[in-house]
Amino acid sequence: MDPDARRRAFRLDGLSRLFALLIAGIGAGVFLYAAAYLEGHPLLHRLLAVLTLFMAAMLGAVLADDLLLLFAFWELTSLASFLLIGFDAHRAEARRAAQQGLMVTVAGGLAMLAGILVLGDAAGTFRISAILAQGSTLAAHPAAPWIVVLIAIGCFAKSAQWPLHFWLPNAMAAPTPVSAYLHSATMVKLGVYLLARLNPAFQEMALWQGLLTGFGTATMLAGAVLALRERDLKRKLAWSTVVALGTLVALIGIEDPLAATAAVVFLLVHALYKASLFLIAGIVDKKAGTRDAMQLRGLARRMPITAAAALLAGLSMAGAPGFIGAFAKDLLFTVQLGVPGLLPAVALVVNAAMVVVAGVVAARPFMGKPMETRDVAKDPPPALLVAPIVLATLGLVFGMAPHLISAAIIEPAAGAILGRPTGIALGEKQGGTVVMTMSFAALGLGLLMFLGWRRLQPTLAGQTWLDTYGPDAGYGRAMRAVSAVAVALTRRVQGGSLRGYLAASLALVFAGAALVLMARGGLALPLPGPWAGPAQLALAAVILAGALAACRLRALFGQVMAAALVGFGVGILFLTLGAADLAFTQFTVEILAIVLLVAILARLPFHAPDARRAPERRRDALLAAGVGAAGTAILLAVLSVPFDPFITEWMGQAAVPEARGRNVVNVIIVDFRALDTLGEIAVLLRRAGKPG
Repeated sequence: MDPDARRRAFRLDGLSRLFALLIAGIGAGVFLYAAAYLEGHPLLHRLLAVLTLFMAAMLGAVLADDLLLLFAFWELTSLASFLLIGFDAHRAEARRAAQQGLMVTVAGGLAMLAGILVLGDAAGTFRISAILAQGSTLAAHPAAPWIVVLIAIGCFAKSAQWPLHFWLPNAMAAPTPVSAYLHSATMVKLGVYLLARLNPAFQEMALWQGLLTGFGTATMLAGAVLALRERDLKRKLAWSTVVALGTLVALIGIEDPLAATAAVVFLLVHALYKASLFLIAGIVDKKAGTRDAMQLRGLARRMPITAAAALLAGLSMAGAPGFIGAFAKDLLFTVQLGVPGLLPAVALVVNAAMVVVAGVVAARPFMGKPMETRDVAKDPPPALLVAPIVLATLGLVFGMAPHLISAAIIEPAAGAILGRPTGIALGEKQGGTVVMTMSFAALGLGLLMFLGWRRLQPTLAGQTWLDTYGPDAGYGRAMRAVSAVAVALTRRVQGGSLRGYLAASLALVFAGAALVLMARGGLALPLPGPWAGPAQLALAAVILAGALAACRLRALFGQVMAAALVGFGVGILFLTLGAADLAFTQFTVEILAIVLLVAILARLPFHAPDARRAPERRRDALLAAGVGAAGTAILLAVLSVPFDPFITEWMGQAAVPEARGRNVVNVIIVDFRALDTLGEIAVLLRRAGKPG
């Protein structure tokens, strides 16, 4: 590939720059945190190596300007995440979570690949910038619905949209640094990125809008309910990530400059507070020995710096005034108020639930009387605190000075999602009194729910039908069904009979070839011209007699000799046609085959008679006749097609100057296909040296 083509394969615009900054910036903090968090772990170097691979794949995916290149990086992130989630491979929980995440995301990726191929065919290119340059013309293409549905499936699987959301909380089996990185700025946002990237081409389609807003809203509701019933800090944060992803997908599905701006702001807000809270949850787990929110309390006195960082991140998550989370919440409410239906009510309830999550994760572990811990709980070393403090503080800094990121980051990214400049500057008051009322209502309702969460959580956790009939249980049943079908199919197909395997293989190959031949008119081709004289016809009769004798004789040695008659007859036929080298090769192979077969048969303890019943013999005869007829028809069809002499002429011309040989057949065998010939010679020498 020339340098210009490589350069064109990547692009950096407002959207890709935002994602690249989040991936690299949060990644740097996670690397520092991971080195301290897993200090002394024997596999720390492996984790850091896979994290590096994961970061590179994510950067490649968001910077790629080619859909096929993006897909390659997309799949690489799935593979790397499988290794990261299953880092503690000695735990069954980690192994299952890693396998589940890989199965869901790769299955979705296959659907997305089909959509990408159809999109490339419809657009005439796989270059993303060229596709977006066509504007909304692709939306009118007959294949547009298929493109939208297939790509949406892949993005929904990657970004944990209902009903494919279950794998994300289960991935909390990974170490805390992995959870913080995967679920704040990287893998789970990749589906959101692709939807945002392709939005200008499809945003006018009702199907696109309906899919994204419908599944995004369902994901928001499901994630909010399931987040409230969790006690584990990491799983609670994971379910809130599901809510955030649903919110982002729903916003992308709304064709509005405010929606694009809200999506970008919320994307940034979520990355900052979620990475910080995940890292703080890891610190709490490490120091207090538990992540159970019901047991954690009073850590602020012993861990004041950690508590301060948690408070900043929690306030940003709750959308408290003065934090950038407040801007995101106001934009969300403004957009959702303009959408008919129940979306404004859903947004209010979901935001209240996120206030509860923020309180349970960021406030509850640090409130009240100090709890008893196995060790003396205290603030960790600076290496563990730098990343969460910086990320949480940025939420306050950007909230107090939104101009720092408005023109440089927010507006270019929002314009890339919308396909045109939005004309909206961060910091401008949106929505007026109604939005302010909704914002304070969400805070108030969330505070009330937080105060009653200790009683609410057991009630929600007691709804076992959510687990019994939920998508996670459905996935388990589906995997068990696939396993049972595979076992039954294997037992049926692989019955232990070599004759059966050979018959099935021959029938499938030759029947398929014959069907293709008939479908394409191969049987109507003219027969090749005359090629045989009396000598060749006589040899053909001898070969036919040998073949019939091999089928009719009962003695094994007799069958070997009859088969040898066929082989030597073919070799002599080659001689009469002037292919001496090929004939001598045939003779050599036949001699070695006879020696090997005779040596093997001589060592058998007995010569078993043919135990096949008459119906089995008739079936085998029909199969043999069918294979022979199909093979003959294929050969005749090949011989009837005009021969292209290009390769023959090239080899004849290149034999002397390139290979220094005048015997073209020898040159082909020894030089042009030297490695193939070397392998054949090695096999022959090996078997000739050990005939037994």
